[in-house]
Amino acid sequence: MSSKRHILTAVAWPYANGPRHIGHVSGFGVPSDVFARFQRMSGNHVLMVSGTDEHGTPVQVLADQEGVTARELADRYNRIIVEDLVALGLSYDLFTRTTTGNHYSVAQELFTGLYENGYVFARTTKGAVSPTTGRTLPDRYIEGTCPICGYNGARGDQCDNCGNQLDPVDLIDPRSKIDGETPEFVDTEHFMLDLPAFAAALGDWLRAQAGQWRPNVLKFSLNLLDDLQPRAITRDLDWGVPIPLEGWSEQANKRLYVWFDAVIGYLSAAVEWAARTGDPDAWRRWWQAEDAESYYFMGKDNIVFHAEIWPAMLMGYNGDGDRGGDPGSLGRLNLPTEVVSSEFLTMEGRKFSSSRRVVIYVRDFLERYSADALRYYIIAAGPETQDTDFTWAEFVRRNNDELVATWGNLVNRSIAMAAKNIGAVPEAGELTDEDRRVLDASRAAFDTVGALLDRSKFKAALQEAMRTVAEANKYVSDQAPWALKKTDPERMATVLHVALQLIDDAKTLLTPFLPESANKVYAMLGGTGTWAGMPRIDEGVDVVGGAGEPTSYPVITGDYAGDAAVWASVPIRPGTPLSAPTPLFAKLDPSVVDEELARLEQAAG
Repeated sequence: MSSKRHILTAVAWPYANGPRHIGHVSGFGVPSDVFARFQRMSGNHVLMVSGTDEHGTPVQVLADQEGVTARELADRYNRIIVEDLVALGLSYDLFTRTTTGNHYSVAQELFTGLYENGYVFARTTKGAVSPTTGRTLPDRYIEGTCPICGYNGARGDQCDNCGNQLDPVDLIDPRSKIDGETPEFVDTEHFMLDLPAFAAALGDWLRAQAGQWRPNVLKFSLNLLDDLQPRAITRDLDWGVPIPLEGWSEQANKRLYVWFDAVIGYLSAAVEWAARTGDPDAWRRWWQAEDAESYYFMGKDNIVFHAEIWPAMLMGYNGDGDRGGDPGSLGRLNLPTEVVSSEFLTMEGRKFSSSRRVVIYVRDFLERYSADALRYYIIAAGPETQDTDFTWAEFVRRNNDELVATWGNLVNRSIAMAAKNIGAVPEAGELTDEDRRVLDASRAAFDTVGALLDRSKFKAALQEAMRTVAEANKYVSDQAPWALKKTDPERMATVLHVALQLIDDAKTLLTPFLPESANKVYAMLGGTGTWAGMPRIDEGVDVVGGAGEPTSYPVITGDYAGDAAVWASVPIRPGTPLSAPTPLFAKLDPSVVDEELARLEQAAG
């Protein structure tokens, strides 16, 4: 693998209408962080960006219910989400929000470029309105029967059963999710993105990804090409990015549609990050260099936006659709290298639902269990390529059998033995064939696991890493250094040296998955400085919500360039002092399962 690649890790933007649950972070959060950490360790230049998605009617509706402004609601959940993602150890270079002045200007520039190239046009459409409040109802807040496949739970923007794009007026027996009433449809003028003008270019681009993308993502995306329709990119709403055209920008109730401005966040966050570094053009290395790569992480309900609509927007801004055109003032922008989509995570056989209280919020989870235990479960048993079910029984089993009894036990018993009997990393004497075999296998794992991580095959990569842990455990058990203390102390020292080298290698292999515990093992083995950098909360300053004076808001960032972590087997240093280790993971009592199931049932009522 060549080093010094520029890799954009673009992470789906969590919606700021509530705290995030573990189903959310299994799709966008943990996989993207595993990928970004591995790429940094490999010597590549990573830019990992995201933020809270804060516009749209759902935020406004919830704010009305709570008697606060949309801005106040967004502020509250922005901070909660920031704190939870930091607690999970997600190493963003910048996690920001879509209500900044910077984001407004970048979103408006993309709209302007598309408009000037002829890919955006005005059309009078039928808009759904609540007959009670007179307010526009967002597409996602209208449900009914799909006119294409007959599915009864189709949304006004998309049918999750057949995957086709829809408009609310197309639904059979439409109803409002807010109060169940039948919406009225009235004439309203909106701007449309001319998706059919990109059908040929999108088809060529998608077919070129064969063999590179996850098959489920590519197949789904190609199937959508047959029914591309112009799609509204504005809405009747006063909470959002103003439309940057004369006669439109002055209208208080016309804004860019939340989905349109949210996907532009990947670009605006990179622009904001560059400005914070003092080099305003630094973002261009990831967005415009021909050899730059970009990987977009999300759950499968976001595939249509990232594999169809966002690439079409970028093509239109570049002037690459059927109508041609010229790049906008930002210059040509790169299309995604890969859309890395996970499937859905359910919980105890049920779909996650905050409204029905079938949910485990990240914050609640981390109050009781370690971040690394959750990260491990999400990768080992999560929905990488198929829907999977979270169960408390399986969480406890994996924590106790794999993290505590396999990895934690190897670390604790080996370091404790070396600390007690030698007090430092021992010198190795003459190596046996078995010593050399297990060390060679450990070094070889870096190529095997690294190749899998580079292709976003996280579950297989973790399995390979844990296989090296199992091999190391077998080696220690077979060599029985505790039995050599009196009979052959020199051989005992050699076995412990090999064991500690295997632990050091395994710590490195597991760092992308388990950064917090990797840092602990690094310190146990006498490491100094920072092994794997952890994120922190800083403050950004900008005009938030489109009005008023600049104010501060929390952002996630971190200093990862100085990390000691490298993707390689590094020889341990004999003579490095060792002290008695503390347990790496906490064993969970089986009663946890019944306690959590009871808590879930009580919450669900």
